[in-house]
Amino acid sequence: MSILIDEQTRVIVQGITGRDGSFHTASMQEYGTKVVGGVTPGKGGQTVSGVPVFNSVKDAVKETGATCSIIFVPPKFATAALREAADAGIKNLICITEGVPILQMVENYHYLKTKGVRLIGPNCPGLISPGKSKVGIMPGRIHKSGNIGVISRSGTLTYEVVYNLTEAGLGQSTCVGIGGDPVIGTGYVDLLSLFENDTATAAIVLIGEIGGEDEERAAEYIKSSMTKPVVAFISGRTAPPGKRMGHAGAIISGGKGTAEAKVKAFEAAGVPVADKPDDIPALIKERLAH
Repeated sequence: MSILIDEQTRVIVQGITGRDGSFHTASMQEYGTKVVGGVTPGKGGQTVSGVPVFNSVKDAVKETGATCSIIFVPPKFATAALREAADAGIKNLICITEGVPILQMVENYHYLKTKGVRLIGPNCPGLISPGKSKVGIMPGRIHKSGNIGVISRSGTLTYEVVYNLTEAGLGQSTCVGIGGDPVIGTGYVDLLSLFENDTATAAIVLIGEIGGEDEERAAEYIKSSMTKPVVAFISGRTAPPGKRMGHAGAIISGGKGTAEAKVKAFEAAGVPVADKPDDIPALIKERLAH
């Protein structure tokens, strides 16, 4: 098993004729993802990497039976793309686009919830179930099929952690990059719940960073509701006090969202926190051995 996507997932690409959309369509196909269609208004009838292009998501869904869409459009078109997909019956949405205005995302979040749509992102690398499907921009070659779930706010840190897991012989069930923006569709708690109920996942790696309180909420959830072992890593522990770092979500305010607060919360929940990404495999093996 895996969470959210598998080898049967039928995917369309919104913005397929653009530079990023066309490049990653080919990459996803090469990995084995079932990319069944693409959408670019006004370019219906064309093909990209052998994939038919439609003028609307509604047309694409009707012709292909797609249930998942990945969005590669400029920020000013992202809200329209998200809502068009939701209105057309797409149930899993992955938004790679960076720079979507926060107030728009607040409204989009609630709109998608009313439609029963799960959104990963925006400003995220997507997700991958190794050996089954990749919906996003993650480098497939560093992943290996296995039973470790990975959730991360940082794209590049995801790759570093996954590489270390794979090198240590620890394959992954599903890896999800949730995005670094202040307002995102699916957070740690949602995904921890899915991994907890996934029989193919034995342990979870949670990669956090300074800013916000999502990691603290995740720690509370782990303490109250998780039976599977979780190992964490918090980036930004050496950031100068009061300095904004990295993602738009990495903002510390009122003493909350600091690396120290997050590490303390995880340790209180019985979650070991790695000092360096390459310490994670040993911590996972240690937890699985108990």
